[in-house]
Amino acid sequence: MLRAVPDVRSIGRMRAVQSPIVQVMGDLIRQVPGTISLGQGVVHYGPPPAAIEVARAALDNPATHEYQDGHGLRALVGAIEEKLARDNGVDVARGSRVMVTAGGNMAFVHAVLAITEPGDEVVLPAPFYFNHEMAVQMAGCAPVRVATDERYQLDAAALGRAVTPRTRAIVTVSPNNPTGAVFPEASLREVNALCRERGLYHISDEVYEYFTYGSTRHVSPASFPDAQAHTISLFSLSKAYGFAGWRIGYMVYPDALDDPVSKVQDTVLVCPPVISQMAAIAAMEVGPSYARHFLPALAEVREIVLAELRALEPECTASAADGAFYCFVRAHADADPMHVAERLVREHRVAVIPGPAFGVDGCSFRVAYGALQKQTVAEGIGRLVTGLRAVLGTV
Repeated sequence: MLRAVPDVRSIGRMRAVQSPIVQVMGDLIRQVPGTISLGQGVVHYGPPPAAIEVARAALDNPATHEYQDGHGLRALVGAIEEKLARDNGVDVARGSRVMVTAGGNMAFVHAVLAITEPGDEVVLPAPFYFNHEMAVQMAGCAPVRVATDERYQLDAAALGRAVTPRTRAIVTVSPNNPTGAVFPEASLREVNALCRERGLYHISDEVYEYFTYGSTRHVSPASFPDAQAHTISLFSLSKAYGFAGWRIGYMVYPDALDDPVSKVQDTVLVCPPVISQMAAIAAMEVGPSYARHFLPALAEVREIVLAELRALEPECTASAADGAFYCFVRAHADADPMHVAERLVREHRVAVIPGPAFGVDGCSFRVAYGALQKQTVAEGIGRLVTGLRAVLGTV
């Protein structure tokens, strides 16, 4: 008896979602041994030694192998609450809840599913983090792209014009992925006030909070007066504590959203990975000084990257990159960025992420330098500069 095979082509919602670009570039990199990756956003260091020791000891603890509280281990939630008060000026007792998630991406998905219905809209200042657009589309919602200015800073007036009766949230990412821009307090206050006035949520992605350079400082919108009732804040240990593979993030959200957020968490995850949470408690006891210890070396790498990329002007321009560990490069050429990226890997053994993945038209690329140490950055960026000159000169 013949059986009908489901036609995956009919799943229009998923068909509209872009393919995971880091995975696409990763597959290409593996075809060319010796490629230096300036693609995925990771740091070059691992977790604090104390966290590793706690994880080892946790293997003998029966509680490690059991389900635990869906919101997160009480000790970890408490450590997060203390951190929020100390580093972010956020007092969760003023109407917020904390939930530990399997990374910051999961926290964003939780937020979108909790506040939207299919057909709603979420405003994304562009360039945006590609997984945010993907999550919005997976929820059956429409991402609304709003361009930032020439310095990749927010345009509050344009954001206001983008709001419709179907809008449910405006997303900000500061320090920014993919540009490295850091939004000043005044701009974030404008967005937060707009959300309050229009009955929207402000989803604030703050994964790179500790990665700022010079006099630039990070600001948490949930710290503003009367902001916590409409502000959802997202954080992660992946970058600051070298915890990428441990999958620990967390979100801070209004009390009123606890029911839908808890439903999503219980369905998708049940509870965060217990052994990772135990290690996270130890990491947070070390505190932000752990990430700040590596920041001077990262700042040196950043200076090398920016200096090398300036050599490409005026054919290419690079963002100022005051935060995170990314630089966004625009090539003033009529070229397919994916084609250019493929040639950079195959002909020059260096990988970057094409700009269209971040919602940007034209030939542009994200350069990630967090995984590079000083002794390797010159080689990687040197290949990129040489490769861009050669490839763009032949298209």
